[in-house]
Amino acid sequence: MTEHPHPTSPSPAPAGPLDGLVVVDLTRALAGPHAAMMLGDLGADVIKVEHPHGGDDTRGWGPPFVQTNSAPRESTYFLCANRNKRSVTLDLKDDDDKGALSALLARADVLMENFRPGVLDRLGFSHQRLDELNPRLVVLSISGFGHDGPEAGRAGYDQIAQGEAGLMSVTGSGPDDLQRVGVPIADLLAGMYGAFGVLAALQERERTGRGQVVRSSLLAAVVGVHAFQGTKWTVAGQTGEATGNHHPSICPYGLFDTADGAVQIAVGSEGLWQRFCTGFALDAATPGMESNPERVANQKRVNELVQSVFTLRTTDELLEMLDRIGVPAGRIRSIREVYEWEQTRSQGLVIGVEHDTLGSIELPGPPLRFFDPDGAERTRRSHTAPPVLGADNHLIDALRVRS
Repeated sequence: MTEHPHPTSPSPAPAGPLDGLVVVDLTRALAGPHAAMMLGDLGADVIKVEHPHGGDDTRGWGPPFVQTNSAPRESTYFLCANRNKRSVTLDLKDDDDKGALSALLARADVLMENFRPGVLDRLGFSHQRLDELNPRLVVLSISGFGHDGPEAGRAGYDQIAQGEAGLMSVTGSGPDDLQRVGVPIADLLAGMYGAFGVLAALQERERTGRGQVVRSSLLAAVVGVHAFQGTKWTVAGQTGEATGNHHPSICPYGLFDTADGAVQIAVGSEGLWQRFCTGFALDAATPGMESNPERVANQKRVNELVQSVFTLRTTDELLEMLDRIGVPAGRIRSIREVYEWEQTRSQGLVIGVEHDTLGSIELPGPPLRFFDPDGAERTRRSHTAPPVLGADNHLIDALRVRS
């Protein structure tokens, strides 16, 4: 096994904006691991702490699983949220392992956890104890519904949070066909907000010299992205509903069938409406269609008019025509098509890594790029594969010796 430096030394990965930062990741499933992976993508040394028996729950989530030769099978779900990390195993109910974690936390910059509220305290790592171990430690705690309030103790699972936080009520073909988002968006958003909060707390630590606790939840993350659906209720007193593939406040804006498939358009201004109508020989001043509020009020009639001209052309013909007249449009791509798309690859959104058991594999890549003022790119290009369980236990062995 390749030898790694002590966890307080700089990350073995190529430098990024967070090079030298040590993150202890006690999280599992998706929200917390995604937050930790975001910091790892930026160069932080992320040490994932897993239970010796089975590790992170997502190691068992599948199919699909992938396996080579006689090696243990790997869950593609786990692979999605754990790149650029190292793995150590500790049983947090074992006193010796608790001591090893304490030694690790004393040397760390960030701790991330997503236990139910109160569990970390019962394990002997209350916020007071963490402050005693390391007053500069920034702690991220992600819960399902918040760490206080009447329902603080509820377990947080993405689909439940999507429903409870109102997202499913505005997603689907209509009010009688409610749908969840096709990815675990509540988990992912909570992770993103969590990483954002950690970076803010680290910035404040530069001024105060002390860490602090950052809290977020699946509920908070979804409410945080209600956007116009939120103010539609809080200001106008109107409750949003699912409207399928057409925007409830802009028209025409949505998905339309073509002669051989479908396209989406976004006519987001009156200028675009004028261009659209000129390009397709329509009358922009048709009664009931002259302004966006009128078009929204008559959405069914407007959409039928658009559909009548789109059905006569193929997808490629329409996309070429819409591009020529300057109306934003796009096709519907499958996941396979997205990863084969040259534009996706040009943005560094597909990366190659060497996995301990699977060998050379490709993963979705980090969504951020960095540049010098002169335009020279400084984006990290070398990444590490999600670790097999306990791949870096020698780090813990070294801590036991030191402590």
